Amino acid sequence: MAALSVTFLLHAQYTTQEFQQRLRDRAEVTGYVFLEQDELHDSTFGDFKRRYLRTLTDEVLQIYDSGLNQRFIKEDARIHISDSLLVRIIDEKELYFDLGTRQAIGLFYHDNQGDFVIVAAAENRSGRARLEHLGSMLGLVFVCSLVVIYVAGRLFAGRALAPIAAVNDQVDRITAHDLHLRVEAGLTSEQDEITRLARTFNRMLERLEESFEGQRTFVSNASHELRTPLTATIGELQVLLTRDREPASYREALTSVLNELQQLKTLINNLLEFTQATAGTMTGDEIRLDELLWEAREAVAPEQRRRVHITLDSLPPDPEQMEIMGNRQLLGRALMNLVDNALKYSGDQPVEVHFNYAEGHVYIQIQDHGIGIAEKDLSAIFQPFFRANNARGVIGHGVGLPLARKIIELHGGTLSVTSTLHSGTLATVVF
Repeated sequence: MAALSVTFLLHAQYTTQEFQQRLRDRAEVTGYVFLEQDELHDSTFGDFKRRYLRTLTDEVLQIYDSGLNQRFIKEDARIHISDSLLVRIIDEKELYFDLGTRQAIGLFYHDNQGDFVIVAAAENRSGRARLEHLGSMLGLVFVCSLVVIYVAGRLFAGRALAPIAAVNDQVDRITAHDLHLRVEAGLTSEQDEITRLARTFNRMLERLEESFEGQRTFVSNASHELRTPLTATIGELQVLLTRDREPASYREALTSVLNELQQLKTLINNLLEFTQATAGTMTGDEIRLDELLWEAREAVAPEQRRRVHITLDSLPPDPEQMEIMGNRQLLGRALMNLVDNALKYSGDQPVEVHFNYAEGHVYIQIQDHGIGIAEKDLSAIFQPFFRANNARGVIGHGVGLPLARKIIELHGGTLSVTSTLHSGTLATVVF
């Protein structure tokens, strides 16, 4: 629309300028005819008349002298030119203006007979007709262009948006029970944005599937672990209620119930801490890692503490290089879990803890010489409630190691575990 409007305006401007030039020629011709005729040879004046004396549509020609009086040509009643306008023409020497439907030019003309003002006015009917025709043609072109653009837009937009609609339909069919489904990535022949969108959806679905599967496994294992102490406690109490017993029997049964409830409390605390770590809650504590390691050792039961040997291999020149920001209680819990695991699965063997600073990183290595972990079980040890076959005889719930990893990653660190069956396990924490 803008291009067509500019075309029309430029053509209208050209038409106006062309007609103004023709009016100027008429004014000059009038001057020659009435003022210069006495100075031209007959043959020259004849050629001049044949070339220029072609009247315009509804033409009016007027000549005024310096006193603003009509000269040579009788005053035409079709137009009226005020004295103020004639004065402007004399001042400006050449002036274009409108007289009703006519376009006009006023030209100051100096001759040997004196100073004169020549006014030529006419209607540009042919120009207006051309402009009206051009406007109609441009309007028709505009309407036809809209129709063509609409049809082409519908056609090409349908083709362009078809892959997006297909992706939308496929994603709409995927529910929480169908997370194994994937969006077809080859909807278009080129590696365009649609393909990238499909692949992005697929990666999102993979993460959702892993998350849902992890939640499902977590709930299943947590239910099992919670049910075990509750079942044992209920069974013990039911046996007690079957008949009267000696006080010693009651004390023995209540001690067993207390142990089960303590295990249940420990499990619930671990679940709460695991949820807190998963939610990513942190506080802005300044934590000295070497001090936190000693605090983790002090949290171990006194009879087990002597088996934990801490060695400070190398320290940075600036103690602040051993500091990180985070939740002191959570991070202390993570280190205590690692030390506690090493103690539980190494029998009476000592646990060696090495603290080392190198190249801007803090390394904490916890090495035990216990039962170790089979190679096939290493990939699953960070799943909540997973316990290897050779660890079934040791009291635990399989939450400590996943909890430690979550907390360490929450503080920007990494936890890796290597192990050899029957030789021991090495847990490495890097900040």
